[in-house]
Amino acid sequence: MSEQPIRFDTKIAVLLREDLESWQRLNVTAFLVSGLGTAAPEVIGEPYEDAGAVAYLPMFRQPVLVFEGTRETLKAAHGRALGRALPRAVFTADLFSTGHDRDNRAAVRAVPTAELDLVGLAVYGPRNGVDKVLKGARMHP
Repeated sequence: MSEQPIRFDTKIAVLLREDLESWQRLNVTAFLVSGLGTAAPEVIGEPYEDAGAVAYLPMFRQPVLVFEGTRETLKAAHGRALGRALPRAVFTADLFSTGHDRDNRAAVRAVPTAELDLVGLAVYGPRNGVDKVLKGARMHP
């Protein structure tokens, strides 16, 4: 008997600016999703263990969907995420030149919301709400 696939009523999504280098896409995605588990602990599944009884850390319980879009798409998605009060994480272009968390937070804090140079956004929430936030974005190739 095969099990039915699980369909989640929530969505985890990352939106990346389309002009990022490959290493930047990977780095931004990793940083962005790291914040979601702390803000929404229900997204974290159970710990893993292999057949040799070696334990591994738990990961997200559901897929992370990665999208891309223009600078304008990111700005619009950010505004919609704020309007819906969804848990979110941002990565700005300034963070490529900082070296640690304290400087990262200071770099974001120094810029007014409307002027953030967004290169990435992660959001979590009800499936339909996240879909509306991502309007205009396309799945990452």
